[in-house]
Amino acid sequence: MHPSSGDSVVIDSRMSPGEHVASVSRSGYYQLRQHAACGPVFVGRCHQDVNQRFHCQSPGLLQCSVFGITNELFCRLQSVQNAAARLVTGAKRSDHISSMLRHLHWLPVRQRVVFKIATIVCRSLSGHAPGYLADDCQLVTDARAKLLRSADTRTLTVHRTSSCFGDRTFAAGATIVWNSLPADLRKTELSYSRFRQSLKTLLFRQSDHGAL
Repeated sequence: MHPSSGDSVVIDSRMSPGEHVASVSRSGYYQLRQHAACGPVFVGRCHQDVNQRFHCQSPGLLQCSVFGITNELFCRLQSVQNAAARLVTGAKRSDHISSMLRHLHWLPVRQRVVFKIATIVCRSLSGHAPGYLADDCQLVTDARAKLLRSADTRTLTVHRTSSCFGDRTFAAGATIVWNSLPADLRKTELSYSRFRQSLKTLLFRQSDHGAL
């Protein structure tokens, strides 16, 4: 499929996300070159704000469509984010990227994908997401076991799939991401804003213990 808009997903004949990642990477580097050409425009607060909007809105970079891709493909997306961070900060390639991302409050790509999926699930469970997403976020308590201990921590029912492509759907990814979160983050009484804050702190901590 060929993208007709920035939110389209490109999938090759092998049902692999490789072409989508390649398309996102090409688009990302192109936009970065356009920003870099402006040079003096990116000064002070404006410098950071404009580039942060690029980071947050890059087509496909933060979408659920890349959940479950290989480490190699994640590294290709991460390289685009790293280049954006260096453009914003004016850092050299030899400078450590982790400190730059934390300074900008940017989660690395892998953690950002988890953040995106988890926040969609949280909004779905509270009735603030589109129905087609909420339908994929069914609680165990709603489905079959009202007396299970999982009722206190809002556990999603597991969606069984029979293919690698099925494993990358939102329904499958949402279940994996949400059920892997600490129980304290899945409690009903936690507000959405507090959930986002606590989740981001957790994911930054995880990224500090992994390679970018």
